[in-house]
Amino acid sequence: MRRYRHEIDNVRAHLRSLWAVIGLEALIILALWYGWSRAPEALTVHVPPDLRSGATLTVEEVPPANVYSFAFYIFQQLNRWPEDGARDYGSAIFRVSPYLTPKYRAEVLADLEFKGRKGELAYRVRGVQEIPGHGFEERRVDILDDDVWVVWLDLDLFESVKGMTVKKTAIRYPLRVVRHAVDLEANPWGLALDGFAGEGPRRMAAAELTGEEASEEEQE
Repeated sequence: MRRYRHEIDNVRAHLRSLWAVIGLEALIILALWYGWSRAPEALTVHVPPDLRSGATLTVEEVPPANVYSFAFYIFQQLNRWPEDGARDYGSAIFRVSPYLTPKYRAEVLADLEFKGRKGELAYRVRGVQEIPGHGFEERRVDILDDDVWVVWLDLDLFESVKGMTVKKTAIRYPLRVVRHAVDLEANPWGLALDGFAGEGPRRMAAAELTGEEASEEEQE
């Protein structure tokens, strides 16, 4: 009788251990479910264009080359008026609006209104392109902190009215770029243009166009 009672006690102890294991597994499953429910549905990882030497990536890091590409592409689209600036400028602002901060969007809308009142948009065609030999280099992106950059774009600006060229100028644009991940559906980059930095755009001197400026910087 004592032997049977001992076996019953063993069975009860085994059942208690099984219930403990089941409870532990339930807690683990609950923790995993909570972590899964809190995880974002999509992640944006900025992959640098040159992977010949490999790369260590984090979700938050944005390589300078990607910041430069973003700034150039969005700014070029903003300044593309293929037929009539009176219509195309507003359309361009609307099209790239998710990639502009509210402050910069207000500035370009004010510029649209100002130019429209002065009659500077009617039948005006505009475009910008990168000056050959003035593409991305590390020195063209200033990292102010983890979420703010200044991108230096050297661009040729072309403008014409009714087929007649009215402007063809090389301009250096210092563009401020900020992290702006408020709507990844509309803006998967998670970046936005925030206007011009410093004293703003300026015409480039002949020495800057011929590369003498870069040579002097290398000697220093």
